[in-house]
Amino acid sequence: MIQYRPYRRILAMALLMATSAGLAGCGVAAFPVRTTSAAVKIVPVAGDVVAAPLDVTADTID
Repeated sequence: MIQYRPYRRILAMALLMATSAGLAGCGVAAFPVRTTSAAVKIVPVAGDVVAAPLDVTADTID
């Protein structure tokens, strides 16, 4: 016979809500801009110049 454990359902819902709240932050939205900025910084001469506006944009999103 299967026993019903309501605390597991409550724990699962709390874990799901905590995970979704963590993923809904601005860091997720700024991630593509930050990775593009990091990739552009690899270019030897113009990398830092091109990456500066991207860094400002990512900081504004955060």
